Amino acid sequence: MQSGANNPLWRNADMNEPTMLESRNVAPDITSLVSYIPIPGYGVLPVNAFVIHAEQLVLVDTGLASLRSEFLQELRSVVDPKDLRWIWITHADMDHLGNLEAVLSEATNARIVTTYIGMAKMGLHGLPLDRVFLLNQGQSLNVGDRQLMAVKPPTFDAPETAGLLDKKSNTLISADCFGAIIDRPAETAADIEQNTLRDGSVLWATIDAPWLSTIDAEKFDRSLAAIEQLNAEVVLSSHLPAAEGMTKTFADRHG
Repeated sequence: MQSGANNPLWRNADMNEPTMLESRNVAPDITSLVSYIPIPGYGVLPVNAFVIHAEQLVLVDTGLASLRSEFLQELRSVVDPKDLRWIWITHADMDHLGNLEAVLSEATNARIVTTYIGMAKMGLHGLPLDRVFLLNQGQSLNVGDRQLMAVKPPTFDAPETAGLLDKKSNTLISADCFGAIIDRPAETAADIEQNTLRDGSVLWATIDAPWLSTIDAEKFDRSLAAIEQLNAEVVLSSHLPAAEGMTKTFADRHG
């Protein structure tokens, strides 16, 4: 498996295994740890984790277990794991939880931010519940120089899902919501051809949140409006390159 700035797969559609690419700054004080997994016949799916360079360092999600050594190497290139204070797990799927135990072994001062259901799921994996800090949607975590507010995204595949709004950088980390299967890796969402992004978003939502076809359209529109009203300048999905100034576009596309 390949990683690093010289990775020839960065602009190559022919990706046939999970691949870690170079980390990149995606918003003020936020670095993305970027990986991709191939979806045969469709393209690739981004899998992102994020480091928030707050006064108290925060890691959001822990990547794919199949890329453990690459993920840890990339994380160490961004921060010293022992300096992490918080590990925010958006939800307990294995593409978000994959390297949590390995990170915790190095980040000895970090606590895990999750919800009650998230904690219960982590218990099933034998993870250390004594390091959990419970935070419900709508509550905020003080990380020294900013508040991180837990946000319920409009779409999700797990009930414990908690995205976050970084109020200092005005950035929304949306977990699975607003993801897309795309034809090849891209540096930003704006670099993806519009029809490819639209079709990939619909495909991802169909896979990740099949319940969307059964819910009340007006209630769903209200949940999209609530996200739009956050006025986030940057949206960071776990499954899309960074999207600046596209919140209304995403809300309109999903509505």
